[in-house]
Amino acid sequence: MKRRDFIKKTGLAAAGAFIVPYILPSGRLFAGTGAAPKANHVVLVMFAGGVRYQESIGQQYLKASQMPYAQTLAKPELNVTGNIMNNMLVGAAPASKILYGKGAGGQTPFTPLLSQSLQQQGMLFTEMKSSSPGHYGGLNALLQGNTLYSQGLKQRPINPTIFEYLRRHGGPTDFPASKVWFVGNGIGNSLPLLNSSEHPGYGIKYGANFFAPTITFGPKGDQYLKDAKVYHPLDQLAPMYEMKYFLDNSFENIGRSFPSLGNTDDEKNQIKLFMKSMFTKTAAGTIAFPPAHADAGNGDTATVGYACEVMKEFKPKLTVVNLSAVDTCHSGFTGYLRALHRADHAVGHLWDFIQKDSVMAGNTTIIAVPECGRDLTPNLIKDSENNFYGYDHSDTNTLDVFCLMAGPNMPLNATVNSANNPAFSGQWKTADIVPTIADILGLKSEVMGAGMLASGAGSLFDKN
Repeated sequence: MKRRDFIKKTGLAAAGAFIVPYILPSGRLFAGTGAAPKANHVVLVMFAGGVRYQESIGQQYLKASQMPYAQTLAKPELNVTGNIMNNMLVGAAPASKILYGKGAGGQTPFTPLLSQSLQQQGMLFTEMKSSSPGHYGGLNALLQGNTLYSQGLKQRPINPTIFEYLRRHGGPTDFPASKVWFVGNGIGNSLPLLNSSEHPGYGIKYGANFFAPTITFGPKGDQYLKDAKVYHPLDQLAPMYEMKYFLDNSFENIGRSFPSLGNTDDEKNQIKLFMKSMFTKTAAGTIAFPPAHADAGNGDTATVGYACEVMKEFKPKLTVVNLSAVDTCHSGFTGYLRALHRADHAVGHLWDFIQKDSVMAGNTTIIAVPECGRDLTPNLIKDSENNFYGYDHSDTNTLDVFCLMAGPNMPLNATVNSANNPAFSGQWKTADIVPTIADILGLKSEVMGAGMLASGAGSLFDKN
């Protein structure tokens, strides 16, 4: 390839790959049913990275995780329970052995951001089952509504995602590309590929805008993209090839060539200006980060901050936010507890931010659900801070997760489980999330009628 062509193509990749959404479709797949939406906006938080049931819904804190496996049972300080997710769940915090907050030793929990927990504002499904003990299968089920994910890593899903269902069945007027966003927390493995499928009837032209803010506005993005640098081929080959390597490394999962992009000029300009403003706000420290980000932030608090900026600018019909900091549980249980507390804080901030938005307030449903859980028994890895055992995700306990929903047109402070709803015992699955989102946005019949959801998958509004 000629150097001039290389520079041109690399520059186009730099300008378009990060900031330009995919092509807009024209027309619906089928005629709309005219079902009234329950809300005009949905935010799905994939409370990801593997959230152990015992420390979340079970509120067992250290009792179920460390006490049974202490070298001696004469350790009453480990026999402590409590709720460390005070924005999402009802329950008293641990009374002792506080190490999940901020400050030295994590001794200061974050003050709840919500006057009422999300549990009090909506429905909590305590017996949700994940379809997979792994992150990849779990994420596929959440986004496809199907458990067929036999394709390997770094390949697009086989069946349509919720993004494609909405954009094709909803049509370009109600669901243009700029109204459907997937805010990822990185670009590793298959994550950038989960914004659309390889299904011939749907595909990337109906996909979501995938946005990885911690990459785009991280050190490499700042170095290569912020000032729209132009490299001279005669004396700046080294930085030019560094940029090429960065782009190749960042987007190798997308394939050997970028998909063609076909957005309206208005959308292109809006997104271009938005990304430019994000570089400015990042440098100025004015991104809408959760309060915890200032003194004890992590990748999850950063991702949520940028997701808030996306919602402020675009008012998406669907925003999917992926979190994963709790994945440190494999070898750092103390860090996992802190990440779980911070993720709860970030979700509280997200909901509070929505309630203050003039368009989305009172008209948005939030759904928070882990893609998988964690093992019942620990592995042999202890963390360095407290000598606590870590947990992997491989056994049946890993399939135990939860789902929390809040928003308009749903019962308040409702706990949904087999004791309260025996007719639906065992029927709550993570594959239900796709038809639930479709139901909220008025497209349940179209999505269910496509015939590609998992057997038994249906709206959670029909299973409570």
